[in-house]
Amino acid sequence: MNKQDQNQPSWADEEHNTSANPDFQSVLGARMARRSLLRGALGGVSSAMLGGFALTACGSGGDDNSPAPAPAPVPKLQKLGFSAVPKSTADAVSVPAGYTATVLFALGDPLTAAATAYKNDGSDGDFDNRAGDHHDGMEYLGLSADGKPDPKSSDRALLVMNHEATSHAGSERASAFVHVNGGTNTLPRPAAETDREVPLHGLSVVEIRRGGGTFSYVKDSSFNRRITPLTPVVLSGAAAGHALMKTRYSSTGVAARGTLNNCGTGLTPWGTVLTGEENWSGYFFRSATDDAARGNDKSVTALKRYGRSQGAASRHGWETSGADDKYQRWDISKKGASADGSDDYRNEMNTFGYLVEVDGYSKTAAVKKRTSLGRFAHESAAFSALVVGKPLAVYMGDDSRGEYIYKWVSEAVWSAADANPADRIATGDKYLDKGRLYVAKFNADGSGEWIELSINNALIKAASAYAFADQADVVVNARLAADAVGATKMDRPEWCATHPTSGEVYFTLTNNSNRKVEPTGSQMVVDAANPRSYSDSYAGGAAGSPGNVNGHILRVAETGGDAAATSFKWDVYLFAAEAEADASKVNLSSLTADQDMSSPDGLWFSKATGICWIQTDDGAYTDKTNCMMLAGIPGKVGDGAKKTLSYTRKDGSVMTVDTYVGKAPTADTLKRFLVGPVDCELTGCCETPDGKALFVNIQHPGETISSATIGNPDKFLSHWPGNAGYGAGGAKARPRSATIVITKSDGGVIGS
Repeated sequence: MNKQDQNQPSWADEEHNTSANPDFQSVLGARMARRSLLRGALGGVSSAMLGGFALTACGSGGDDNSPAPAPAPVPKLQKLGFSAVPKSTADAVSVPAGYTATVLFALGDPLTAAATAYKNDGSDGDFDNRAGDHHDGMEYLGLSADGKPDPKSSDRALLVMNHEATSHAGSERASAFVHVNGGTNTLPRPAAETDREVPLHGLSVVEIRRGGGTFSYVKDSSFNRRITPLTPVVLSGAAAGHALMKTRYSSTGVAARGTLNNCGTGLTPWGTVLTGEENWSGYFFRSATDDAARGNDKSVTALKRYGRSQGAASRHGWETSGADDKYQRWDISKKGASADGSDDYRNEMNTFGYLVEVDGYSKTAAVKKRTSLGRFAHESAAFSALVVGKPLAVYMGDDSRGEYIYKWVSEAVWSAADANPADRIATGDKYLDKGRLYVAKFNADGSGEWIELSINNALIKAASAYAFADQADVVVNARLAADAVGATKMDRPEWCATHPTSGEVYFTLTNNSNRKVEPTGSQMVVDAANPRSYSDSYAGGAAGSPGNVNGHILRVAETGGDAAATSFKWDVYLFAAEAEADASKVNLSSLTADQDMSSPDGLWFSKATGICWIQTDDGAYTDKTNCMMLAGIPGKVGDGAKKTLSYTRKDGSVMTVDTYVGKAPTADTLKRFLVGPVDCELTGCCETPDGKALFVNIQHPGETISSATIGNPDKFLSHWPGNAGYGAGGAKARPRSATIVITKSDGGVIGS
């Protein structure tokens, strides 16, 4: 996920949708303007020291070894029982009075007995056996005392955790904090640096245990492992074996290497983890003459739609590190003479951009990319409520400006026996390889429809921008298929989550600097589901160009509560905003100072309490507060009211947009629970089944760094978690992404 949606480097999957899909408000003659969110440097930095491993607080094994079946238990909490945490710009983690947050697992921590303690000075290597960087989405897989799957266990478990990316400045290439001198930013990149940076990405599977009331990770657990961009994976589903997937590594197109830029996750009903590949396209390079080398064929159209124009710099320059195949795979220029790409890596990028299924319990089970669910900048995956004898659905968002919301409906119907399968990955084959892929269209009256992305859809068959050959082509180029059917462009759909009792599905729409009243070029007009376009100032500076600065959270209720329905109702659960913002156009959810937020990103529901945990990844409100996590107790779609926003065009005419806003939260149903250290984002959330321990990831504290200043710790924006007493470096430590565990001092349920 990207910290802000404007001023992104060329590798970011931020805005590649130039389709002319009409926003539904434009059908009514609406046209609007928009704004650029990002505003310059962070505000003041506090480097407050925190004693021990615990972080400051603000203010005064069961015998059933099957994965937990649906439906989830009825949420117990009707009101939140803690005092709201104030906004903060301190370099610390702040939690409510009566709670403790403890660092559990950080960048570089060893995962084997042989791996050495992390020195955190840029000299460490062997990241195949250490925690990767940028901790992101994660899931909790319970273990019994004898090491078998046990979804009821609150004392022993595996965390399956994404490592999305690494920290580097703007257009620099090197991952500065993991190199002694900040790394090399000129080309070619040294092979030794590339070999260190590649395995910083991927996933960790790490065992944790509770003893004496506290959790720690098990350094030498036989379950621990890393999955990196070099780990062998299997391509599964509609695109497996297709010509679009053939490479020099796999001339048959059924295998690939690794997973990359992993963002959100989803826990399957059969006990595996889905991890979403997000901003992967920027890691690849095409020569400046590649369009011509490809004969300007339709692959050029697809590459550009997915963010790879010829000659554009890659994020890290890994393709320049040598002739070895592990470096050359990052150069996707057409170099070979074959017709199908089996003698080069022209199709390598087609093997990324999927939901990837991992069995955290098994080191021998195949890691599978589920191609039938579509290729785009995946965030998380949310499953529908399960009904025996009915198909299941998987909900997904594509995190780029103007991209779409999708769902997958399985061909197979749910069987309760599959909650405890002998072969979990084979069960994934059953539900995730055959079915129907849909994209969402949001209507101005609060209704919506799911449009099937099928080669048999007449709009796809007749598409003029791209000639689809078959269903494999449709799923590999899902964005182009969604363009063809007129899906609704959204404000960066990120995480999604399913309410544990209502079954309604929530989507974070983080922000969109290109949402306008009177758009030009590829900018988007405001519409009912994305209705705001307003200006904001940062740190007292001039107001920026209008747009959806702070983002919102939308929710969907399927018709008849049926996961396979092709229609739905929607409204907006929350409009993120500053508390003092205009209540008629911006702060539509009437947020107070204890609730206000910007750029909602991570989203997760607790099955123990029903709390909706909301995490932010912001660059718009960080002059007032670091990124945060809030707890909410939502109602249902339709519990609020229609609101009308009025905009004045340049010619003086007035445009109105109706939107549908959920019931305003109260002090008991929404409040800030956590504020992170400087320059971080909050992302990833899971809990013990008893609801008494909450695991949260702090990603990229102090990420704004240049290689030139790596030798001066006073230039670091953050020193967390070293300044909290964790690991090497102390008060002047290089910052590290890390997982924290939060517990209540009285041993109670989190949020109560």
